[in-house]
Amino acid sequence: MSSVPARTGRQRQRYEDNLRLVSGCIPYRWRKDNIDQMGETEEIIEVLMVSSPKRNDLVFPKGGWEDDETVTEAACREALEEAGVKGILRETPLGIWEFRSKSSQDLCSIEGGCRGYMFALEVTEELETWPEQKNRARQWLNIKEAFRLSRYDWMCDALEVFLRVMAEDRKLEKQDQNIDSPSVIVADVSECQSMSPNCYKRSSTMQHHAIPPKENLLSRASQEIAIHFGF
Repeated sequence: MSSVPARTGRQRQRYEDNLRLVSGCIPYRWRKDNIDQMGETEEIIEVLMVSSPKRNDLVFPKGGWEDDETVTEAACREALEEAGVKGILRETPLGIWEFRSKSSQDLCSIEGGCRGYMFALEVTEELETWPEQKNRARQWLNIKEAFRLSRYDWMCDALEVFLRVMAEDRKLEKQDQNIDSPSVIVADVSECQSMSPNCYKRSSTMQHHAIPPKENLLSRASQEIAIHFGF
């Protein structure tokens, strides 16, 4: 149960180049599903999105990056406040995107511009209650549904980078399995660096700082990746 209220106001908000700095994440989980033609259990990935107050759309948890926290701490805080989840945050951002606020009630700056840092968060805990529960409902979606419901181009771009990162992680895990053991490797939270009471931070070997090109990953995903990602 969460008793910590959500942060409000802009007193500690960070700005850069007259843009409001925002931090957020794509929360995800692996779910077992009997989708193999031989009847064997496979794992598919799902992402978590939350509803927007006063608007009929779904978004990833994100919000203002404040001056008393790191960008990764801000991403974890927003995941807790908006979606009520904790987990293991991938230390390297998926990318940095610039976009404009679509609501005059939530302007990012005078011009409505934001610069957002997005991370991947492997969910390890879902809270029954969370600070913004009255204004936001959460929903687990497969990747195909998430693409369909992503209203903004930058969200689709972030999802494409997220898929590439997950595919590479899966590839590395399979290589480790062939070397060490046939069992599925699950990250041990004790081996991750504690960042806050809300989540842990995992170092990444892949770098994703640049804004990705707009490509349709769905059209070039291999059959194996498509199965894992629920296409």
